[in-house]
Amino acid sequence: MFLSQWMNKISLALVSMVYRSWPMSHRIFNQDGNAQQLDVQLPIHQFENPFEEVPEAHRASPREGTSGGVRLQDLVKSKMSETSRTAFGGRRAVPPNNSNAAEDDLPTVELQGVVPRGVNLQEFLNVTSVHLFKERWDTNKVDHHTDKYENNKLIVRRGQSFYVQIDFNRPYDPRRDLFRVEYVIGRYPQENKGTYIPVPIVSELQSGKWGAKIVMREDRSVRLSIQSSPKCIVGKFRMYVAVWTPYGVLRTSRNPETDTYILFNPWCEDDAVYLDNEKEREEYVLNDIGVIFYGEVNDIKTRSWSYGQFEDGILDTCLYVMDRAQMDLSGRGNPIKVSRVGSAMVNAKDDEGVLVGSWDNIYAYGVPPSAWTGSVDILLEYRSSENPVRYGQCWVFAGVFNTFLRCLGIPARIVTNYFSAHDNDANLQMDIFLEEDGNVNSKLTKDSVWNYHCWNEAWMTRPDLPVGFGGWQAVDSTPQENSDGMYRCGPASVQAIKHGHVCFQFDAPFVFAEVNSDLIYITAKKDGTHVVENVDATHIGKLIVTKQIGGDGMMDITDTYKFQEGQEEERLALETALMYGAKKPLNTEGVVKSRSNVDMDFEVENAVLGKDFKLSITFRNNSHNRYTITAYLSANITFYTGVPKAEFKKETFDVTLEPLSFKKEAVLIQAGEYMGQLLEQASLHFFVTARINETRDVLAKQKSTVLTIPEIIIKVRGTQVVGSDMTVTVEFTNPLKETLRNVWIHLDGPGITRPMKKMFREIRPNSTVQWEEVCRPWVSGHRKLIASMSSDSLRHVYGELDVQIQRRPSM
Repeated sequence: MFLSQWMNKISLALVSMVYRSWPMSHRIFNQDGNAQQLDVQLPIHQFENPFEEVPEAHRASPREGTSGGVRLQDLVKSKMSETSRTAFGGRRAVPPNNSNAAEDDLPTVELQGVVPRGVNLQEFLNVTSVHLFKERWDTNKVDHHTDKYENNKLIVRRGQSFYVQIDFNRPYDPRRDLFRVEYVIGRYPQENKGTYIPVPIVSELQSGKWGAKIVMREDRSVRLSIQSSPKCIVGKFRMYVAVWTPYGVLRTSRNPETDTYILFNPWCEDDAVYLDNEKEREEYVLNDIGVIFYGEVNDIKTRSWSYGQFEDGILDTCLYVMDRAQMDLSGRGNPIKVSRVGSAMVNAKDDEGVLVGSWDNIYAYGVPPSAWTGSVDILLEYRSSENPVRYGQCWVFAGVFNTFLRCLGIPARIVTNYFSAHDNDANLQMDIFLEEDGNVNSKLTKDSVWNYHCWNEAWMTRPDLPVGFGGWQAVDSTPQENSDGMYRCGPASVQAIKHGHVCFQFDAPFVFAEVNSDLIYITAKKDGTHVVENVDATHIGKLIVTKQIGGDGMMDITDTYKFQEGQEEERLALETALMYGAKKPLNTEGVVKSRSNVDMDFEVENAVLGKDFKLSITFRNNSHNRYTITAYLSANITFYTGVPKAEFKKETFDVTLEPLSFKKEAVLIQAGEYMGQLLEQASLHFFVTARINETRDVLAKQKSTVLTIPEIIIKVRGTQVVGSDMTVTVEFTNPLKETLRNVWIHLDGPGITRPMKKMFREIRPNSTVQWEEVCRPWVSGHRKLIASMSSDSLRHVYGELDVQIQRRPSM
């Protein structure tokens, strides 16, 4: 008996040593499981953050059937074993806190010394329940514009107050009762990192600060108006209510039903993503259906895209994307960091991100990029499989990235740049090398010009840049070039790009080259010398567009990226960009100013898939001299990135031009020449070069065309009312002379139907297939049905239908 008491005294002494270095006080259980208290007086500030710099080993779970704490032998064993292992390295007090999903519960009881016999802690103020008003019709979600989210948790936007009701075991008395709300995110929260947030009860809420004001006291309930900081972390927080007693803190248990999502807030003036135009907020944050422009500048095509940022599971997937990036939680309140991490993670090039890119027209073990109708299928598959989804191209990357940004509350839009330069050697110009006969030298030509390229813009302040460079920022998730060790791009200030200030982070030189570089034609002579033949300063960035606000039309935003071609400001912007550390370009002085006496241009008539069409080349002699010209035509099947797959036609011809005259040469392009080699977007590229024999001047022009492809027809039968069944029919007719095999038709309609697909083994020439589905809409208002078709030999076939869904009549 004496030995047992002696051992207990030694154990308590050891535990006392532990407590001197441990910023938390606990109830200690002896080997019989009976509670003993240590007479250790800790100041009240010790309880302000129960997680502050506490290693995981110290946070043992309460023993079953107890009110909190750790067992004596477990605590002593933990402290003794700590001496035999290495402490956390570097200057960090705790391990990296980079997972929103990882958790560690706060202790429900933190006592401060000995509790006298006969005292029952349950007699003090105790929380019996917490109400968050989280239904989609409740004021919290309506006022915070989060009522569209298919999520039964509370979702609020930062910097804006919301309501919480707390029920106690007895009426709350402010003269003797003290409590507060706490929000915690991640596994190793710290108050100075913003991952542990104690919310004090205040008499008045202060702008920019966390606080909780009591707005109602009724019987045993208290209603709080809680305001978050406009700079707080964006993510899913765990909520607790802590009550102070004379003997320590009583805290509610972990309850997933009180989890609270906090998002960026474009409606809050103090938020870095504040947007002051309500129509723009409706479009760039709340609109879940967009329009993506593609095709060719003289034949612009459109397709709708379902962003689905409010669909079930998408918000959690967006948080998971940041977890996969191992992004520190403390940085997730900064839209600059969030958008940069997002641009890296939407592609899977180097980080197991969301989408695998493929531009080789081979899509084995995956879905062709043109078959996707929206982001939902892609993101949910990524979350469930935890593996990159196959496959994407620029508009797919942009569509998914737009979902990511809007879902988190960052205003975002997709932009399309026609004749988009891909500057491989970072000299801010596109160098096209020619052989002496006028043909393109593919070995020397490393730069490429995409028919179009889609990226995103995100709206935010840029406190890291000089005043005036906030607003729209270009962010691109298509993996093109490496940026700081990863395939990502942006955010780059659009205003800085326009003025040539490419010295400002991030990746401004690359975006500048995409929209405003010159196209330089260079002859590579056999003796190894290079001669600049021609400079086209107007080809790149011919047109930059995005979806108009409140409609499906096109909005020209070219002037936000560049001054008008030929203006002094435009040349000054280019010279400014070259001054900021770009590689020294070839000397084109004089070449730009020189002008041949002969002009050349060509036009491609409307080309329909499977049909013959003509290409007309016009030569115009503006002088009194007679000229002979040798011209070369090269016709290629190309990827939309401007990279040729195969040359399907080449032709050389001579032209004689009389003084002050013009001549047209027509070239017939037959369907049989291109049909067997078509790629994803049925894009054809024509390159014409001509040499004036008398002056040795070289003329060069290039143009692309996208063949007109048949469409899918969508029809609807039945009442178009929320909660009522309606029948959707998808119809496609094969216009080709060949049978289409392995045909997949995809159907999507946000708020009307979940994404679905159906396979047809084959569709014979001139045959029609139909697919019917019964749908039950759950969202009212203007909606869209979107369909796509892909097969072994024909892709990029779309169809869509605008639908007006009525509200369910009230009883």
